Amino acid sequence: MNAETLISKVWSFCTTLRDDGVGYGDYLEQLTYLIFLKMADEYRRPPYKRDVGIPEEFTWNSLRSKKGAELEGHYITLLRELGMKKGMLGQIFTKSQNKIQDPAKLSRLVEMVNDTDWVMLDADTKGTIYEGLLEKNAEDTKSGAGQYFTPRSLIKAMVACMRPEPMQTIADPACGTGGFFLSAYDHLIGNHKLDKKQKAFLKFATFSGNEIVSNTRRMCLMNMFLHNIGEIDGESAVSANDALIAPPAYTVDMVLANPPFGKKSSMTFTNQEGEQEKDDLTYNRQDFWATTSNKQVNFVQHIRSMLKSTGRAAVVVPDNVLFEGGAGETVRKKLMETTELHTILRLPTGIFYANGVKANVLFFDNRPAQKEPWTKEVWFYDYRTNIHHTLKKKPLRLEHLQDFIACYSPENRHKREATWDAATNPEGRWRKYVYNDIIARDKISLDIFWLKDKSLADLDNLPEPEDLAAEIIENIEAGLQSFREVAVGLSVISTSTEG
Repeated sequence: MNAETLISKVWSFCTTLRDDGVGYGDYLEQLTYLIFLKMADEYRRPPYKRDVGIPEEFTWNSLRSKKGAELEGHYITLLRELGMKKGMLGQIFTKSQNKIQDPAKLSRLVEMVNDTDWVMLDADTKGTIYEGLLEKNAEDTKSGAGQYFTPRSLIKAMVACMRPEPMQTIADPACGTGGFFLSAYDHLIGNHKLDKKQKAFLKFATFSGNEIVSNTRRMCLMNMFLHNIGEIDGESAVSANDALIAPPAYTVDMVLANPPFGKKSSMTFTNQEGEQEKDDLTYNRQDFWATTSNKQVNFVQHIRSMLKSTGRAAVVVPDNVLFEGGAGETVRKKLMETTELHTILRLPTGIFYANGVKANVLFFDNRPAQKEPWTKEVWFYDYRTNIHHTLKKKPLRLEHLQDFIACYSPENRHKREATWDAATNPEGRWRKYVYNDIIARDKISLDIFWLKDKSLADLDNLPEPEDLAAEIIENIEAGLQSFREVAVGLSVISTSTEG
């Protein structure tokens, strides 16, 4: 079966199941379990003859030998038992459940997976199938899966600027479905002729991450495994632990990340009346510059702590990280003092699956301690003003960010030239601000724009109606989220006062 036929077959069966109310996410889960089991079976046979840790009563053949209610019951037992195993096997099957209620369709899915020799299939084909399903799942707004899926065009642009090298360690403390790992892997494979030692390091030692949502973590592990990262009987490269709980056990050469949206860290608990409530999480870490419940500010502090003294980071953060006072101001000041915060990419709305997000990419290089601040100047690229993207009709593509990549100058970022000039090019999107000017701003704000919004100045040059509508929706939803956080804060104050 060629690649195109296989991809078509996988998608057509997904469509069949959707008619029964099985969404992309549920289909993706079941496909993950079954492909993993099938590949484990292939590794058990010659020429591999490997013990992958699956008991004989739960092998691939145990599924194929049963039909109807017997198959359904056995599949449920299999998922439960394998979820208690260690290593990658246990992580793949953690909290797994059968979501296909029709045994006949489950049997058909088993046979569809059985028709392919997955181990022999090239990584590009397997990756294309799985990445396509992940993107479709992210588009399903009801599932909320979009918050774990960073646009691949943005990821590729960030990796193109960072240019990872062989034998470097790369981490993501909130790795979602593994997009940064896969893009970095592709960059290393595509731009370097790796020797045997480098290939082994890339497969087993380059990547590490955290993902606390079990379903997302299993998709990340499977995505990595299908792209030839990690081993079926090896240890999981992705931890289930909350990355923010404690200082990192080791430091890395590079962090690529898009921490989860939502301003506050919180945990859900059941009160004495049996009602569910949320409690804000504040991480009291000695290595943090400031104590706060702002999740993104905490991630910035944590990511800096993950870096070697020569380590580098590119991290997506929402606008509040650039201008918020209190802990935010403290963290911005310390970040510019202890690292070289050299680049900020201002992103447009309409590119993320989570609505109402106004985000940026911070690029900073860690440095050893010294008295003088390491940051001398910060370069800004404004790809937001007068830019309009939508997920369906005008999605962000890599070519849209090529000018930023060129301005960033990955070959030698110390040889940069501004495109903005007050006299000759007032519409230039690339310019720098020196440290002393930034530090003098109110709350040391990095929320900087200089271009004029044409829609405000020129009524004849308004964006398309659907772009305007999308932007209005984004702004309203962002405002609603802020009001929700204020309301939660007020309720907490009220409760403590009454107590």
